Amino acid sequence: MKIMIVDDSKYMRMVIRDVVESVGHTVVTEAEDGETAVEKYQLFMPDLVFMDITMPNMSGFDALKNIRALDRNAKVIMCSAMGQQWLIRDAIMEGAIDFITKPFKTEKIIFILERIEQRLLSNR
Repeated sequence: MKIMIVDDSKYMRMVIRDVVESVGHTVVTEAEDGETAVEKYQLFMPDLVFMDITMPNMSGFDALKNIRALDRNAKVIMCSAMGQQWLIRDAIMEGAIDFITKPFKTEKIIFILERIEQRLLSNR
């Protein structure tokens, strides 16, 4: 899968990238805020997006809404710190397909990637 990682923390982007690439997927682009994420989504059209919720310029929640307006089939996984569960609920209602809570567990990321990959393969 082609994947975009969106997080204002370079360290968090690196952690996700390492896991994603370790199981054979490709990170096609990264963004540090929601505004850049929307622009890069249109350029790269990734199969999957990992999106932090709390970021400068445009939140991940607003970026999710913008990306889903561009592409109703966009697959976005929201990422948040503990204590932001109400934001996750709202993001799922806006079309996010899953969520991961920070700090990340490698096994959770891999599990979600495998589940989404199976879903994509069965829809072909």
